[in-house]
Amino acid sequence: MDCLLFVSHWLPQKLISSLLIKLLDLKNKHLFIFDAIVFLFTAFFALNLCLNGNFAIQEYKAKLGIATILFLAVKLTVLWNFGFYRLYWRYASIEELLYITLLIGIAVIIQAVFFDAIRFIPYLAMDKLPQSLPLIDGLLSCIFIGGLRFSIRIVERISQQRTVFKPQDRVLIVGAGNAGVSLVQEMQRNPQLGFHPVAFIDDDPRKFRAYIRGIPVVGDRYQIPDVLKSLKIHKVIIAMPTVTGRVIREILDICNATGTQTSTLPGIHEILNGRVRVDSIRDVRIEDLLRREPVQIDFEQVSQFLKGKTVLITGSGGSIGSELCRQIFKCNPAEIILMGHGENSVFNIQQELEQLVQVIENEGKSPRNTPRISTFIADIRFKSRLEHAFELFQPDVIFHAAAHKHVPLMELNPVEAITNNVMGTKNLLELSLQYDVKHFVMISTDKAVNPTNVMGASKRVAEMLVLQAARESGKPYVTVRFGNVLGSRGSVVPTFKKQIAAGGPVTVTHPDIRRYFMTIPEAVQLVLQATVLGCGGEVLMLNMGKPVKIVDLAKELIRLSGYEVNQDIEIVFTGLRPGEKLFEELFIPGEEYEPTQHEKLLVVKNASGMISDKLAITVETLCQAAAKNDTSFILFLLEQLVPGYKPKQLESYVSTNVSSNTPVRILAQMKP
Repeated sequence: MDCLLFVSHWLPQKLISSLLIKLLDLKNKHLFIFDAIVFLFTAFFALNLCLNGNFAIQEYKAKLGIATILFLAVKLTVLWNFGFYRLYWRYASIEELLYITLLIGIAVIIQAVFFDAIRFIPYLAMDKLPQSLPLIDGLLSCIFIGGLRFSIRIVERISQQRTVFKPQDRVLIVGAGNAGVSLVQEMQRNPQLGFHPVAFIDDDPRKFRAYIRGIPVVGDRYQIPDVLKSLKIHKVIIAMPTVTGRVIREILDICNATGTQTSTLPGIHEILNGRVRVDSIRDVRIEDLLRREPVQIDFEQVSQFLKGKTVLITGSGGSIGSELCRQIFKCNPAEIILMGHGENSVFNIQQELEQLVQVIENEGKSPRNTPRISTFIADIRFKSRLEHAFELFQPDVIFHAAAHKHVPLMELNPVEAITNNVMGTKNLLELSLQYDVKHFVMISTDKAVNPTNVMGASKRVAEMLVLQAARESGKPYVTVRFGNVLGSRGSVVPTFKKQIAAGGPVTVTHPDIRRYFMTIPEAVQLVLQATVLGCGGEVLMLNMGKPVKIVDLAKELIRLSGYEVNQDIEIVFTGLRPGEKLFEELFIPGEEYEPTQHEKLLVVKNASGMISDKLAITVETLCQAAAKNDTSFILFLLEQLVPGYKPKQLESYVSTNVSSNTPVRILAQMKP
C-alpha cells in the first residue's frame, strides 16, 4: 500500500489522465497494451538475472513493485513522446531496429537517474536492489518489443513465400547491386505483381555463391544460358542502370539467343531520388543501347542562379521545352512562363507542373518554395503578341526552344523556316534587349554547321542573331548546339517503332548515314549549364562521342522488338532526302573550340567574330522575302549569308533574275 501511495504521489495526476485519454485514440492500442504487460515483468526477469535466481520474493516484493512501476512509466513515456506507436511495422527494417535501440537507450538513462535518486530513501530500502537493474531491464525490454514487432515481418515473409507462382513468373535478375537488391525486395513485398525472383547474375566474383535476401548469386553474364535452362526461368530483368550501352547490348544478345523475355530498369537519369520500384521495369529501349556516362551538371550552381528569377521558356510544350520546365521547376525560380503555339502541349506541361506544386503543398512545405506557373499561348512570329508577354511578366531569363526542326518539311517550306526560326528569334532578341532581359539561351542544332538544308541554314542565321545581340549589348546571350535527341517528337526511334508495329518495312535513307545522338536529359542539362558558363557571344556544344549508324539503330530496335532483321522485318533503303547529309559535322571552319570547366562541354570563343557586317540588312530582306512567299529569293539570301550553304535551286534563280536593278545584284556583295 505504501508503494502504491508513493508512486501515485510521484507520478503527476495530469500525466496519468493525459496518457489514458491519448490511449483511447491510439491506432496501435494492441502494441501499447502488449508493451505495458511486458514491462510489468521485465524488472522481475532482470532481478532474476542479476541475482542468478537466488532471492526471496517476499523480501523484494515491495521494492521490485516500485522499480517496476517506475521503469514502466519511464519507458512508455519515452516511447510515446517519440512517436514509437505511430510506426507501421509491416515494412520494418534496420532503421526501425536502430530506432528501438535508441529509444530504449534513452529510457535506460532516465531509469538509472530516477533509480539512483530513490535507492537511498531510508524507508523504501531500495538500496538492496542491484544497481545494474535498469540496464538489464532495458536490454530485456528491447529484446521483447523488438522481437514482437519483427515477428510481424517474419509472418509477412512466410505468407509471401507461400504465394503460388506460375512457371512463367520465374525471374532472373542481372545485377546484384543496389538496384537489383531493391528490386527483389519490392518483388518479395508484392507477390501479387507476378514476379518470382529465383537467382541473381553478377560479374563481381566476390558475390558468387552468396545469398542476398534468400536469392543466390549463381554466376556471371556468360552463364546466363545455362542458368535459364537449369532453373527454368522465363524472364530476365537487367537491373544495371549505370552501365554502358555496350554491356546492355552484350547481355541482350545472350538473352535473345535463348528466346527469353528481357526487360530493364531505366537508366540512372530516369530514376528519381535513387528510388527503384517494380513499376520502373520496362522493355529494353533503343536508348539503353546508347547509354553513355551521364552528363552531370553543377545543379547547385544552376539552382542558385535560377532561384527567385522569372524564367520564360518558348516552345515549352515540345520535347526539349517540357523537360526544361521540369528541370527548372526544381531550381525554385519565382515564376515559370510556359510559352508555346500548340495549346494542347502547353496545357499538358502546365498540368504536370501544377500537380508537382500540389504535391509539395500537401507535404506541408511552404508555397513560397514553389514557383508560380503561368501560361502564354503565342506565336513568336507575332511581335505585338510577344511584347504583351514581356510587359506582363518582365522575364529575367529566356530559354528559346521554339523552332521548326524537320529537315525534309522545311526543305519544302522555306518560308516557314525563315518566319519561325529567323524572324521569331529576331523578335525575341529585340524585345529582350528592349526589356533588359539579363540572360538569353537559344537552342540550336549540329545541322547549323556547314548546312546543306534550309532548316540548318535558318538555325545558323538565328545563331548569328544571338551572337550579334550579345556582342552589341554585352549581355550573356549564348547559343547551345546539340545533335539528334532520342525520344523527341519526330526523331528516328519513334518512327522506327511505328514501322515495326505495322509489320515493316523499316525505312533508312542510306546504309552509311550517321548521326550524333544524345538523350533529352543530356540536352536539357547542357542548356541549363550554359546559363552559368556562358559569358556572352558564345556557342556551347556537348561532346557527344562518336556518331552512330542509323541502320545499326534500326537493326537493334527490330531485335529488341523480338523480330529477326530481314526475316520478320525488312530494312529498306530509300535514298537521301532533299537537304540531307550522310554525316553531320561539329565544327565550322574558322571556329576555335576550347574546353570549359565542364568536361563534357566545348565553347566557341570566337563565334561572335564570324558574323557578316551586313547581317541586319540581310535578315530584314530575308523576312521581307518570306512575307512575299519568295522561296527562290530566300534561298539566294541564305547562300549569301551562310558560308558553305549551296542550295541546288539557286542556279536557276540567278540566271533568270540578274538584271540591273534586282536585289540580287545588291546582295551579291554581302558575303562575309
